[in-house]
Amino acid sequence: MILEIAEIDVKTGSETAFEAAVTEATSLFAAAKGCQGMELHRGIEAPSQYVLMVKWNTLEDHTVTFRGSPEFSRWRELAGPHFAKPPQVRHVQLAVRTNGNSG
Repeated sequence: MILEIAEIDVKTGSETAFEAAVTEATSLFAAAKGCQGMELHRGIEAPSQYVLMVKWNTLEDHTVTFRGSPEFSRWRELAGPHFAKPPQVRHVQLAVRTNGNSG
């Protein structure tokens, strides 16, 4: 499993509209080949900063298949107008895991 991490700065004042756009785009990710799910996290200290995390079966499922699809174009149509600058995207894979203390 590959984790895509996209750091996204949105234009100040467009946070609500950006979150609505991402909500609308969830079906695009859900339908994408190799996508295992996505999450959007909003900054606490910097509420215009977001982290989008998408789980992919393979790197190519994201970088080739999804990015070359009409669904990616639609994602950019929905979310892109809210970007303050281009997102910074990287891909990582699990190296170490622990479970948190449930008590």
